[in-house]
Amino acid sequence: MLDANIKTQLAGYLQKLRQPVELVASLDDSETAIRMRGLLDDIAALSDKVRVRTDGHDVRRPSFSVGRPGETARVRFGGLPMGHEFTSLILALLQTGGHPPKVDPATIERIERLRGDFCFEVYVSLECHNCPDVVQAINLLAILNPGVTSVMIEGGQFKAEVEAKNILAVPMVFLNGEHFGQGRMSLDEILARLDDTDNDVQAAALSARAPFDVLVVGGGPAGAAAAIYAARKGIRTGIVAERFGGQVMDTMAIENFISVGYTEGPRLTAAMEEHVQQYGVEILRGERVASLVPAAQTGGLAEVVLANGAVLKARSVIVATGARWRELGVPGEAEFKGKGVCFCPHCDGPLFKGKRVAVVGGGNSGIEAAIDLAGLVAHVTVLEFDTKLRADAVLQEKLETLKNVTVILNAQTTGVTGADKVTGIVYKDRANGKESRIELDGIFVQIGLLPNTDFAKDTLARSRFGEIEINARGETSAAGIFAAGDCTTQPFKQIIISMGAGATAALTAFDYLIRTDS
Repeated sequence: MLDANIKTQLAGYLQKLRQPVELVASLDDSETAIRMRGLLDDIAALSDKVRVRTDGHDVRRPSFSVGRPGETARVRFGGLPMGHEFTSLILALLQTGGHPPKVDPATIERIERLRGDFCFEVYVSLECHNCPDVVQAINLLAILNPGVTSVMIEGGQFKAEVEAKNILAVPMVFLNGEHFGQGRMSLDEILARLDDTDNDVQAAALSARAPFDVLVVGGGPAGAAAAIYAARKGIRTGIVAERFGGQVMDTMAIENFISVGYTEGPRLTAAMEEHVQQYGVEILRGERVASLVPAAQTGGLAEVVLANGAVLKARSVIVATGARWRELGVPGEAEFKGKGVCFCPHCDGPLFKGKRVAVVGGGNSGIEAAIDLAGLVAHVTVLEFDTKLRADAVLQEKLETLKNVTVILNAQTTGVTGADKVTGIVYKDRANGKESRIELDGIFVQIGLLPNTDFAKDTLARSRFGEIEINARGETSAAGIFAAGDCTTQPFKQIIISMGAGATAALTAFDYLIRTDS
């Protein structure tokens, strides 16, 4: 099942096991079950601390559990955890076997403090690069807390379940049989939803922190670069962010990052975070900023007010909150989000194999999505508002070679139709006003980004698009407040440009600090 190179690497990982691990399989006579048995046998052959049993009684077959001998296993994998989910399996093995997770002690304590029964089901696609983070977070909850169980369910293997629950986006999470959430969720976000009893305590602890010299709001490329450049100056630096990596975590192929021929968003994010941590930057995760108060209004330090009521203080602030997917804003879109309305073709595309879909947007992201989807689905319709496609010529040339793609120009999307899930999209011909409907199963919205700047609308000058207005030095309309990246008027929203802008903002902030009384 596993090739020689992977076996060699896995054997090295399994040397870290401190306790025995038992893999219990519930098999059938399918081809997947045969491959699953081969995978488990390969793993067991690499460590004397791993053993395999095939007398499992799970009704979901083929599947297997990861647990400790003599204990009820709390982590299960329905289907083969290969592709992006192979890492989830490795971590489950290591953590079940006693290898400490890379999580701070406060988070571990919070997990162990959870009270109640939490039965999680996580539906995934093996091509989804967002799914493993959710699977790994919930698996860790199950490993550390006896009241939690977790099962990863591979949608391609258990199609009947997927169709019965109208799952048209991954990761899709159910808790105790009820919908819990979809899309990327961090461990902190999941914990916050399970246990909000100590919010006041957390808010008080955050508010009691010493003021930062530079506080970066946002953990994407701009925020990471700003933090590194500030910390290298030897000043107290912090990052507060809902999730580290930002939009980059949702990006699959990155081929224009200079000196790196190819990488992927999660991999680049991990490298950024490791680099930031080398400088002792304090990272406050899972925190959403509610408002921003410049020093001129407080008479002292700038204040960053969090959604939980905490107030962080800083001599200077760098806003690097990035952007989010722009939505259509038409009837039916919100109702069918996750039920046919999607934003990530890499994650959700495999769920529409053999079906008909639409891509709204004719820029680079839209045409890239159409090209990717054309290899999976029966037919792709591209709807572009403009009278011509705006994607790069090389992408348009590739699109023209695909026989199962139709392009409709000058088309204004006016609605999404459906019952339990999407059944069609409605658009208007902007030339003659005629409205038409296309029957389909999925819609991928690729119409650009919206800056995450609502929290600063009463504080900083913004463009008509909501971008924070900055000058060449990253200065905003408020003294001591700087900004960088996709949330600003900086042209060209690119990772490498955001990193440069973050560095610029940090150097400008340092210059401001040395010229300002402390």
